[in-house]
Amino acid sequence: MSFFSFKLLLTSFRHAGKGLVKAIKREQNLRIHFLIAIFVLLLAFYLKVNQLELIIIIILITLIFVLELFNSIFERLVDLLQPRIHHYAKEIKDINAAIVLVAAIGSAVVGLIIFLPKILSSF
Repeated sequence: MSFFSFKLLLTSFRHAGKGLVKAIKREQNLRIHFLIAIFVLLLAFYLKVNQLELIIIIILITLIFVLELFNSIFERLVDLLQPRIHHYAKEIKDINAAIVLVAAIGSAVVGLIIFLPKILSSF
């Protein structure tokens, strides 16, 4: 048995890719975040943000995607374990959605801090 298997690594990437595609197809909020991310990245390149700003933007985009994927997992797990029977099931889903919302609002504020001065100075 070898320490590293390139074939197993490719299989893992293939499974991860299928999961991502499935999540994007099924989760409206993930699609919305994906479109916003594309817009933000295009805006970042158009406005020529500096390297640190671009790193921050990429980290925040990644954070939102990760949180949305976790939100999708938790929703499915809650449905599997307690499909809308217990009032905690709804609370868990709502709190988990709130986590994504808080991160999205924070990301939007950071985006305004980065982009607004550049947009205003171009007028």
